[in-house]
Amino acid sequence: MQELEILRNWITESHNIVFFGGAGCSTESGVPDFRSQDGLYHQQYAYPPETILSHTFFVQNTAEFYRFYQDKMLPLDAKPNPAHLALAKLEQQGKLKAVVTQNIDGLHQAAGSRAVFELHGSVHRNYCTKCHKFFDAHYMKAAQGVPHCDSCGGLIKPDVVLYEEGLDEDTMYAAVQAIRAADVLIVGGTSLVVYPAAGLIRYYGGHKLVLINKDATPYDAHADLVIHDALGKVFSAVVGN
Repeated sequence: MQELEILRNWITESHNIVFFGGAGCSTESGVPDFRSQDGLYHQQYAYPPETILSHTFFVQNTAEFYRFYQDKMLPLDAKPNPAHLALAKLEQQGKLKAVVTQNIDGLHQAAGSRAVFELHGSVHRNYCTKCHKFFDAHYMKAAQGVPHCDSCGGLIKPDVVLYEEGLDEDTMYAAVQAIRAADVLIVGGTSLVVYPAAGLIRYYGGHKLVLINKDATPYDAHADLVIHDALGKVFSAVVGN
């Protein structure tokens, strides 16, 4: 496949690669894309995922928010897939300088990546809204009903960016700087329709923009290389594990 050979050559020649990924990078690890409203959602929840994962819903329907959060957002048994492992390998080789991710599952770090900018936060960081004590994802998974702080009794909130909330400015700034400096930008597993995160690729000024996604995206026409395939399959072929 000619596209794979081109990508392999670009990676070989580069020492400043940035990867920008979305849900498709985690679905291959069995992590569900909560935007896919299948029958299970309709059977168990009276609201669509985007409504449940909003700031207003968290405040007004906290118990229902946590029923969804514990059921759908804490896949603690998920393991890094070939895409995660390949990216970590590229970082260890000094080629990949940063991973910018819309995912909140921590799988990039579990694979060994260190320079990870989590645009939407992480389920592995949860804080008491009163005393700011930290709680990990396992505490949240095991909590009965609405989780409260075991020190002060305050409500615990995930360090996850909900709808209606702004992205962390420091994380956004770091992601923009990394993308601007990249000589190769690989965008994978994202439909590029969720803003402001999707707008980040506009900061890339190079000529090696790679889009890897099973389906077409609004940016395909602007990319220098487009591969419509699974991320894990592509990275296994190009980088190995």
